[in-house]
Amino acid sequence: MSAARYSENQKSQDYTLAQRRHAALEQVDEADFNRFHVKVCLGAGVGFFTDAYDLFAINIASTMIGNVYGHEKSSSGAALSNEQDLGIKIASPVGTLIGQLLFGWLADIVGRKKMYGVELIIIVVATVAQAIAGHANAISIVGVLVFCRFCMGVGIGGDYPLSAVITSEFASIRTRGRLMTAVFSARGWGQFTAAVVSTVVVRAFRSQIQNQTAVNLVAVDTCWRLIIGVGAVPAGVALYYRLTIPETPRFTLDIERNIQQAAQDVDTFLTTGTFAVDPDAVVRRAHAPNASRRDFLNYFRKWQNAKVLLGTSYSWFAQDIAFYGLGLNSSYILTTIEFDIHSRTSGTKPGAPIYQNLMHICIGNMILSVAGLIPGYYATILLIDSWGRKPIQLLGFTMLTIIMAIMGFGYEAVVPNHKGAFLFLYCLANFFQNFGPSTTTSIIPSEVFPTRYRTTGHGISAATGKLGGILAQVLFSEVTKNGTTNNFLPHILEIYAFFTLTGIFSTLLLPETKGRSLEDISNEDQDSFIQGIAVTMRLLERATDGSTNCAQNADP
Repeated sequence: MSAARYSENQKSQDYTLAQRRHAALEQVDEADFNRFHVKVCLGAGVGFFTDAYDLFAINIASTMIGNVYGHEKSSSGAALSNEQDLGIKIASPVGTLIGQLLFGWLADIVGRKKMYGVELIIIVVATVAQAIAGHANAISIVGVLVFCRFCMGVGIGGDYPLSAVITSEFASIRTRGRLMTAVFSARGWGQFTAAVVSTVVVRAFRSQIQNQTAVNLVAVDTCWRLIIGVGAVPAGVALYYRLTIPETPRFTLDIERNIQQAAQDVDTFLTTGTFAVDPDAVVRRAHAPNASRRDFLNYFRKWQNAKVLLGTSYSWFAQDIAFYGLGLNSSYILTTIEFDIHSRTSGTKPGAPIYQNLMHICIGNMILSVAGLIPGYYATILLIDSWGRKPIQLLGFTMLTIIMAIMGFGYEAVVPNHKGAFLFLYCLANFFQNFGPSTTTSIIPSEVFPTRYRTTGHGISAATGKLGGILAQVLFSEVTKNGTTNNFLPHILEIYAFFTLTGIFSTLLLPETKGRSLEDISNEDQDSFIQGIAVTMRLLERATDGSTNCAQNADP
């Protein structure tokens, strides 16, 4: 009789365990927006801020490095060789690709919390190392910068899956899109800050730059170090938060399989903080699908899951072809269309051409970020939870295809007489990148995969996108090396238009994720997802007492 009662208790406890998981997930999905969500948003946004800051800062910094250490000739003084410029600009994306795969895989194994902060330490150390790098006969400063930027890229790459997935796993259903877009909007502010810092620094050193000769460019050397070094400040400030953030409830539930701890975390960090765990309880971990090579292959062997990974990966690839191709080379594009802010410097001063060229690049980048990049993010925040991710991504790819086709095929007709119109189209392209695939390609991969493969899937998607950015930069570098500044840009824009067109078709493979829980989107049956029992000491004592009584009654 006691054994039968114990069996009934097993079934009851098993049912309660599954119900506890559903209840904890429901609390997260229905939680009101609170202070903790703000902390998640600010802490997660730092990595994307740093990535975008570096993307735009290296535009002006590489020009300055060329002025000081380059041996090629340009209209504004010395310049880096094509290979050196490519190495400095491509080192970070290559490191980012590796970091996305590595940290995405590790975060699904050891946890989001244990890896969060490690990547930020790498970013801070590598950024400071760039700012203090020196040149000597035995080693080239360009080589040192390439190595440091590769290491920084590994850290930035790790931040992509971690920040995106942590934000999605803590967010409620109704605010998840806006919260994640707010995190990614830090990229717009990073780009704008890079332009502002560059402008302020160059302006502050105006007299020194103008009065220096080609063999004495200490002021220019100081400027690029300050611009790069400032990027470490926000990352350093956010480091404490990264190291103290709790583990996400979904990782605790589905990978650590500790239902009680997850429920406690949900109450502590998202709601009332009133949950109490019985100190006498013995927790037996629930049975849930474990991440393994076989399980990974079985999951993604199904077309309904494989097409999602294909859609997220290729969409990001097509987007980054344009995003990095334009972003890393905005200074070249501004120079090619002869963008002029009508600044005037004394032509008799030896450094006047250098100063004027640097100011043109700084102001041009500031205009691009204010006119297109930042507004695009906030248009997405306004509409992403009502329109949905998929319509915004389709709209963005469609508009980018049209705009870049006009810029490319109509280049000869527009640029000679209507430079302002070309610059407007360039700003409009930046707007529809951020009110489009630049934002949604980062959001969707953090929603569509199951918890045990969420950062891995995001890392694969992001790394595929970064591969597109690397190819775009290599292509840009090769074309500029073999052509003149007047004939390479139209063909580059035409190629970008082709890839954004293909992004429309890859988007059709993706599900719409608005208004749905992460578990529902993952294509897995949640009713039988958790199995097992949670046995307390009191239950064990009752079972033991019952067995003892039966044994005593059976004695003659």
